[in-house]
Order: sequence, then structure tokens, then C-alpha cells
Amino acid sequence: MSGQMDIWGFVPARGGSKSIPLKNLVDVGGRPMLDYSVLAAMASGRLSRVIVSTDSNRIAQRARLLGVDVDNRPTELSGDEVLVDNVVKEFLERTSTTSSLPDALALIQPTSPFLLPKHFVQLFDALEARPDALSAHNVVAVPPIAHAWNQRWINENGEIEYIFPEQRKLVRQKQDKPDLKILGNLLVTRCEAYLSGKGVYAEPSIGVEIDRPYDFDLDGPDDLVIARALISAGAVDLSHLDQTT
Repeated sequence: MSGQMDIWGFVPARGGSKSIPLKNLVDVGGRPMLDYSVLAAMASGRLSRVIVSTDSNRIAQRARLLGVDVDNRPTELSGDEVLVDNVVKEFLERTSTTSSLPDALALIQPTSPFLLPKHFVQLFDALEARPDALSAHNVVAVPPIAHAWNQRWINENGEIEYIFPEQRKLVRQKQDKPDLKILGNLLVTRCEAYLSGKGVYAEPSIGVEIDRPYDFDLDGPDDLVIARALISAGAVDLSHLDQTT
């Protein structure tokens, strides 16, 4: 890792989930969901440490079997409404009292089973190339049908209205609309930005585009069906899993 930033991976994996009980350990294609993002992170070769932050003994046990560190999350940071920014900031502040911190922390969502090792490398390279940037995150293109200028809402009379009616009138062809992006599933932020309260999206922030369906986020039961189908159909590259186990 000589000449490269020192980066830790941080995996926020609570035990509580309303959509799927103990979602982070649910079986996805023959593996607990937690395995996918953790093993991709390890296979990238760019993280000096991977930490799973959890309030669950079962998740902690699985993390240790994968060969990564476990941080027992404080009870007051285990609720549904807790912001991940606060979880990371508390972890860094507590850790800084006993050891040196890395240059940056990568936020790795356990609900992103299709992260690839190269996604880590691409994102870290982008941040390293911009010393002035405080964070970087991957993005995906907004599908034409979901473009902001196509979006509508239902008003108090039950009628459909465009949110951006003037832009809609001016531009109707999809190729003439601004090229919009939305968040993918991986973020890396300099620790100094976290500690100063600027949060995970601290600006300036660099964007690196990835392809679908690698941005997939598994939230509820319907997503679980989709994830299993994509794996069964061989629609996603998961070859790195065989290299790390």
C-alpha cells in the first residue's frame, strides 16, 4: 500500500430490520448477505482494515468468520432513525483515543451484494487523484423514464402534475435532457471531514459511474427475490467470492 492512502472499510450492519428479520444475514444465493460486500472489500486489496459495526451477536460472529474486525455499536446508536454519519463520527472519535486513524473511511453497505472489488479501486483512485476533494462516491445514470423532468406528483385534488412543468415543455426527447446521476452504493470520505461534522457526502465530492445492476440495494422481500434471480441467471459477476474463500 506504499504511496496510497490508508483506507479502512466500515460496514454498518444493525441486527434490527422491519422489512426482513435479521436482513443482513438473510440467505442470498447460498450466502448470508453480509458476505458479499465484505468479501468484495477484502478482494479489492486496498483496505488496511475492515470493520463491521453491529449491535447483533449473530452478525458479529459471522463477521469474525469472514476475517474482519467487529465494533460493538453503542446502544444509543442502534435505532432505526440514527444517521450513519453519527455512527461513523462516534466510531472515529472513540477510536482516535487509542490508535491512529486512517486517511479515509469507506462506507460499505451490507445491503449491496453486487459490489465488485474494482468499484473500490476506481473510487479510491479517484479520491487520491484529487487531494482537494473530501469524498467520492459511485453513481449510476438515471433511467430516462425516471428523469426528474418526467416526474409527477398527485395534488390535493387527486390530479397529476409535473414537478418541473416548464422544463418538460421545453425538452421532450430523452437525449436532450440533462444527464442526471443518482447514488450508487459505495462512498469514501476523508476522516478529517467526518470529524469536523461535514458528513459522508463532504464536498468537494468526486463521482465515479458504475453500471447497473451493480448498484442494486436489497431493502425488502421483493428485492430479495430479484437478487436471487439475478444470481441464478448469472447476470452479475461474483467471481471474486471464489477467490476470497
